[in-house]
Amino acid sequence: MTNVKANRRYKDRLFRIIFSEKEDLLSLYNAVNGSCYQDPTELEITTIEDVLYMGMKNDISFLIENFMNLYEHQSSRNPNMPLRGLFYFSRLYSSYIESRQLDIYSSKLLMLPVPRYIVFYNGTKTEPEVQTLRLSSSFERTDTGQELGLECIATVLNINYGQNQKLMEGCAKLREYAYLINQIREALGRGMRLEAAVDRAVQNCLQNGILTDFLTRHREEAKLLILSEYNEELHQKTTYKEGYEDGEAQGIQIGETRGIQIGKAQGIQIGEAQGILIGQNRMNALFQKLIAQQRIDDLKRATEDPEFQKMLLEEFDL
Repeated sequence: MTNVKANRRYKDRLFRIIFSEKEDLLSLYNAVNGSCYQDPTELEITTIEDVLYMGMKNDISFLIENFMNLYEHQSSRNPNMPLRGLFYFSRLYSSYIESRQLDIYSSKLLMLPVPRYIVFYNGTKTEPEVQTLRLSSSFERTDTGQELGLECIATVLNINYGQNQKLMEGCAKLREYAYLINQIREALGRGMRLEAAVDRAVQNCLQNGILTDFLTRHREEAKLLILSEYNEELHQKTTYKEGYEDGEAQGIQIGETRGIQIGKAQGIQIGEAQGILIGQNRMNALFQKLIAQQRIDDLKRATEDPEFQKMLLEEFDL
């Protein structure tokens, strides 16, 4: 297999490149919102280029009408997307204000575009077609009786092949992207190696008129991106598995050591209690025998003289 080194901090995604043209992005926007905009020039790209923040880079952001749109692609379930969105929107609005030379200290209220945050999910785990994630779900308390000072909402759309049919019908490029990814996964499921699976999927798409223009112009680049993304995903899974196994083994060892220590301490404690109980039973039996034989003087001496007590226990074989 071709050795493709994945850049885990920053790399363009296939999804981002497919929708890099305004015409395609406008088609995706219309499908998501049920709108019918026709003029791509109405769309202003606001994606923060070549800027990393906490190891993250947003996929696509753009302005249209009075809406600030942030589109993210995810191949793994991430309940923290609203928190990521908060960071992204902070930088997007900061850039918006700066580019328009707005004064946040002005006595006049600044009017800002409405935020819309869409996450396109195509991971392998089963997820609903549409779900809503809220930043407030991360707050330790929301029962204070006071209005929350902050909120960010992410709408997660499942774009796996066969999901969200109406959305797919509204955007051909999205449907074809889902088809390409599905072809790769089906080939992998049949035991095909990754590079061969990507080659087969790309060839299948070209033969069936799927993403034809894009794959004709960017075939090798697309293959490298797919290989990079899948290698990264495999690396993350392997790292997780190795970390889990190492942690499990270490946990067992610590648990065994701790268990021996606890068991020893508990054993001593139980042994002491049982020893006391046995001793009390022996002494009670001895006193009963002395009383039965009316050996009152010996009974009195036994309570005061341990050696005499030991001798009497041997005498009665106790």
